[in-house]
Amino acid sequence: MDIFLSINNREQVIQLPIVPSEFKIPSPVNNETYTTINQGDIKLIGLRGLKAITISSFFPAKDYPFSRDKTYHGWEYVEIIESWIDRRIPIRLVATNTPVNLPMVIDNFEYGLQDGTGDVYYSLSLSEFKFVNLVKKKV
Repeated sequence: MDIFLSINNREQVIQLPIVPSEFKIPSPVNNETYTTINQGDIKLIGLRGLKAITISSFFPAKDYPFSRDKTYHGWEYVEIIESWIDRRIPIRLVATNTPVNLPMVIDNFEYGLQDGTGDVYYSLSLSEFKFVNLVKKKV
């Protein structure tokens, strides 16, 4: 499996060089519970909430044989992601060999040095972006 992040219909694409060993995508549902006089608590089934994911890994500062992509190094990835945040448009997350292909927004990007290698360790928190479809009605 490889993980790709892209912006603006593949205008710029990065492949995560070190794939995390695991990731989970919660798929919440906005159900609501109400207390009634005669029946006690009842549950109303709501609409889907927004999916989210946090990816934690590192951007290598040098070429490692186990790196999936060697296009960029260390801080170059940070600069790219920071520039995407500044553009304020959604990104796309694709995990190959899975059905994961989601428009997302960056909620948090934390990064820094952890050891003497120069590798940049990071945690990237993303949440689903839903494109709003407005229907025009004639009055």
